Amino acid sequence: MAGSDGLGGGAGGGQGAGAGPGPALRAPRAPLLLAVLVLGAYCLCALPGRCPPAARVPAPARAEPPRAARSLGAPVLPVASGSGRRRFPQALIVGVKKGGTRALLEFLRLHPDVRALGSEPHFFDRWYERGLAWYRSLMPPTLDGQITMEKTPSYFVTREAPRRIHGMSPDTKLIVVVRNPVTRAISDYAQTLSKTPGLPSFRVLAFRHGLGPVDTAWSAVRIGLYAQHLDNWLRYFPLSHFLFVSGERLVSDPAGEVGRVQDFLGLKRVVTDKHFYFNATKGFPCLKKAQGSSHPRCLGKSKGRPHPRVPEAVVQRLRDFYRPFNHKFYQMTGQDFGWD
Repeated sequence: MAGSDGLGGGAGGGQGAGAGPGPALRAPRAPLLLAVLVLGAYCLCALPGRCPPAARVPAPARAEPPRAARSLGAPVLPVASGSGRRRFPQALIVGVKKGGTRALLEFLRLHPDVRALGSEPHFFDRWYERGLAWYRSLMPPTLDGQITMEKTPSYFVTREAPRRIHGMSPDTKLIVVVRNPVTRAISDYAQTLSKTPGLPSFRVLAFRHGLGPVDTAWSAVRIGLYAQHLDNWLRYFPLSHFLFVSGERLVSDPAGEVGRVQDFLGLKRVVTDKHFYFNATKGFPCLKKAQGSSHPRCLGKSKGRPHPRVPEAVVQRLRDFYRPFNHKFYQMTGQDFGWD
């Protein structure tokens, strides 16, 4: 019909001009005739069965609007609540090596409001130059109300660590698992010996010139000077930001020590004695139900390994050496760990 209106308008315009019949008036009739023929053919083919079916062409997929257009004027939304957000840790297990840090972390991971990095990132002692954004990207996503944690025991003995952690957040809660420094040193040596069978004896490494002065340059001895390391941390954090966990009680009463940690973190006491059983073979508590599993689980073979025999004279020399440092540590923390 639009074509008819246009053609009629053109004819009327020609007559209004007063022109007589001739080629000028008949010329528009050819296109009109062609249009009538095409329209008739279309109507004929539209009848059922009169024309072959046309190939079905799928409709094009609905295009998504450009990302910029979708976000224009819309608020920036956080990551979906199902997966949470990556945050800086609110709590760190900063020490000490061979004190029981892995056990404590695994015990805490039973709590539904604790999300912890499984491996040790060593950010504040080895990889600090990679930046805080890189560090945060390592953390597991957490929901509101959950606590992000990681553990790297070497932080406690790294001089720069307290300043760097304070720079991340001065509100960070710090957990230190400590153990009798003599037993801890022997355990440290046992771990190294398992990886380096040709290592000199414990006595040779612990003392200079036979049974001369204790060699505090040896890391296995130096780590046990807890009071000296804590002095460095107290330059940046008040004592109220620390919880000192007994490595011995973590073995004899895991539920009790983990309960103290849950209190310190402001968590409900969800992990209790029902989660533990004592493995007499390893001499260590194990989990009745490990995270994400319905089966009981103990820590790896490296945990609870037998210690090499160390002469009693060597052990006694180290006890005497550590005694004043232990007493100072008791005074600083307000806890008597009973190592002497």
